[in-house]
Amino acid sequence: MAKMAKWRRHTVEFKRQVVERMKTCANIDELARELKLQRKLLYTWKYQFEGRPEPRRANLGITAEERKEKQLRDEITKLKAALGERALESDFFRSALLKAKEGRPESPGIGVTASTTSSGRGRQSKAN
Repeated sequence: MAKMAKWRRHTVEFKRQVVERMKTCANIDELARELKLQRKLLYTWKYQFEGRPEPRRANLGITAEERKEKQLRDEITKLKAALGERALESDFFRSALLKAKEGRPESPGIGVTASTTSSGRGRQSKAN
């Protein structure tokens, strides 16, 4: 059975050094073999440092503070949009309630006779 390679974590500094070596290297395949890394990984790191990471990859071209700031800005934008939607809903329901109140006649007060007479049957049980 083939032996599986273990995952290795590389520091940002190591990745930066590899990307710098790529700039001066004539053969990227040879560099990848020398470092015992996949060629695609070297290009992934290069793109990350250039600020154009692949989807679901970290952008190493910006600092952790900048990433956090962007995340907070995105969250603020979402919250503002949600607040705007709630304000529109509130205005809609408020105006609908006012229109409903304007269109409804006032209910008769206590002691006022009803406009229709009661039925002669009264309240009879259907079980009988």
